[in-house]
Amino acid sequence: MHKIVEKIFCWCYPLLKKLDLGETIAAYLSLAINIFILSVLSYIIYLIFRFMLVRTMIIMARKTKTKFDDLLVTNNTATYIAHLIPLLFIYKCVPVILKNFVYWESIFGKLVGIYIVLLSLWIIKTIFHALRDHLKQNPRYSDKPIDSYIQVIMIVLWIFAFVFVISNVFDISTNTMLGTFGAISAIIILIFRDTILGFVASVQVSLNDMVRIGDWITFDKFGADGDVIEINLATVKVRNFDNTTTTIPTYSLISDSFRNWRGMLNSNGRRIKRHILVRANTIRFLDENELQNLRKIQLVSSYIENRQNEIEKFNKTHQVDKSILVNGRNMTNFGLFRKYITQYLSQYPGLNKEMILLCRQLQSTPQGVPLEIYTFSNDKRFENYEYIMADVFDHIFASIKYFDLEIYEMPHGTVDYTE
Repeated sequence: MHKIVEKIFCWCYPLLKKLDLGETIAAYLSLAINIFILSVLSYIIYLIFRFMLVRTMIIMARKTKTKFDDLLVTNNTATYIAHLIPLLFIYKCVPVILKNFVYWESIFGKLVGIYIVLLSLWIIKTIFHALRDHLKQNPRYSDKPIDSYIQVIMIVLWIFAFVFVISNVFDISTNTMLGTFGAISAIIILIFRDTILGFVASVQVSLNDMVRIGDWITFDKFGADGDVIEINLATVKVRNFDNTTTTIPTYSLISDSFRNWRGMLNSNGRRIKRHILVRANTIRFLDENELQNLRKIQLVSSYIENRQNEIEKFNKTHQVDKSILVNGRNMTNFGLFRKYITQYLSQYPGLNKEMILLCRQLQSTPQGVPLEIYTFSNDKRFENYEYIMADVFDHIFASIKYFDLEIYEMPHGTVDYTE
């Protein structure tokens, strides 16, 4: 290789010197001609290898089943490799071309070496990007924080490249550079604090399976409520349901509390947990005439019949004085309404009957007695879930008056607009 380079570039200076142009003029003119030849040859080498590498990679991508080589083509890996080959040729030619310019040979050789290192890192980066895109197409890895791992590897490579460049430019040994870095490690940790914390958080998030790409999370501290679209070394991006994007520091996922809805989405139903407030002064015992009228409601007619027989048997056994309604056992309009809602929910087609289904009374409040519905919808999609929940409570609001109950509302006045 060295002999070939000498044949290409060493003919010019002796020829110019024979023309009696003077050593200085001959040297600089020879340098200009050699630089021109080097540029032309480098460009030709680049075009040849770019054509060969790109075409070879495209043909391989078409013939193979794997998508990885297709992604290498998409990320222009072959093009960057084609840039590297003429650079190596230039690096070999510099000592020959600049042998009469020792000072410039040292500087130019170092610059070419630095460019080769940076271009090599860029090639590695394109390969990692292709690998990332390939793994994200695999369901096993699509929800993993692959970006975080790639960023950590690239940071390490950039540190080694920086050490190499500094040691090469200033002629400092690599061992001395590493010793210097060790001495200033505290400053390095301070500078890369967020990066280190982000890497630790990414590892913990991945190992503990706390968050995956595609998970629906709610993070009140940052106003995030939507799907995770990206997890990298420093941040987690969440696309909110209003189509805005929230960026969350990765470390916050292990230092703060947030809600992940993945368990709900993977379950057989989405929980409905909502209550209404019933005015306590409308809750009362039911007499025989009222019970007779409520038997017309089909969902509770058989329940009223069985329950009333049980109550009458108890009262007769204990000789209860029923001249006053409060004596003995009685049915209430509130209890019967709870039974009616339970029966209604058990027949409603949008609810999962294999999961918890409750209509329960909660601790009373100054605004009334809470009646809570606790059940699960079959459909977990947001719009259908909201429809099912609204449909259930529409029926509750409309049916409560048949049991002579009232829902609590804040007192309000009426404005007469005719005045």
